[in-house]
Amino acid sequence: MKKELLMGTALVSTLGAASIAEAVTPTMSGNHQVGMEFDSPTGGTDTNSQNNDNNFTVSLSETTDGGMTISSSFKVMDENTKEDYDAGFTLAFPGGTKLDLINAGNASGSHAVSVPSSAGAEGVANTSTNSAPTGLDFGADSTVFGLELHTAEDFLTEGLTASISVSTDSGAAATSTYRVDSHIAVGATYVTDLGDTSLTIGGGISQADGSRDGTTATDDTAGMHVGLSAQTGDLTVAIGFADGSKAGVSDNGSDEYTAEVVKAGVKYVTGDLTFNVGVASGEADDHALGGSDSLDDGHDVTSASVSYAVADGVTAILGYTSTESTDEGVGSDDGSAWYIGANMSF
Repeated sequence: MKKELLMGTALVSTLGAASIAEAVTPTMSGNHQVGMEFDSPTGGTDTNSQNNDNNFTVSLSETTDGGMTISSSFKVMDENTKEDYDAGFTLAFPGGTKLDLINAGNASGSHAVSVPSSAGAEGVANTSTNSAPTGLDFGADSTVFGLELHTAEDFLTEGLTASISVSTDSGAAATSTYRVDSHIAVGATYVTDLGDTSLTIGGGISQADGSRDGTTATDDTAGMHVGLSAQTGDLTVAIGFADGSKAGVSDNGSDEYTAEVVKAGVKYVTGDLTFNVGVASGEADDHALGGSDSLDDGHDVTSASVSYAVADGVTAILGYTSTESTDEGVGSDDGSAWYIGANMSF
């Protein structure tokens, strides 16, 4: 409880010390995406479904007399959760440094390189207990009681930005569900030009500690990742690698795994058309919390899409995804899926 009170006091004193010059300025943004998905799992029944993704976000910001910008946001419509009020406050200082307060996230995940993949909303149904991840930031856990400090651009050298984040727990007693209690993470991104090519290198390291009543994790959530993206004109090529562990991954937080992921992708823009192709391969050794086994899960994903800019803010999308999976060394959840739809954004 003392840690929470100290964090709350720091937030109030930081905000209260600044004199607001004017009323808060709101801006709005969002999107409306509707499409059809055609899912064909190898071991199951083909299904067709309508796929919606609707979001409406209100962003709030204002600048103090001292030049510090205070901002936050909330999402009032989300197709899955209906509302999202998880954003905290961001304090942007005149020198370019930024500080995220409350549910600030994980600095390692903030610097994961974007690797192109299908722009569609398709995916093959995965009904097994396959734990193999396909994202670079799977080891970047945090709690809502945290902060993240971002450096200004050109930190130490031209083209470098970095951040560090920490979080603590709620002070509640451990239960039968594994819970992240704290974390510390660092991340950095370096951007430079090599002739006509813009090169981006990003990476991060994170370590989280957690608890569960009666059982101790063999490996708490932790991870590292590194990625590289090169853009030459309308062509972008990217690759990334991640390695780490994650605890509390089943419905009741009773499993853990060690895993690694390799991702690669290509994006090409020509006129109103955008072509994406991506591959991801993840492996995980999952087992009961505090236990071990030698049976691996695997998840290989290949995806591609074509997007067409119909008008300003309106994009038609055709996407395809194919997966091959193993669960405890046995093949499972293979198949393919198509998506056709359109996205309207503002």
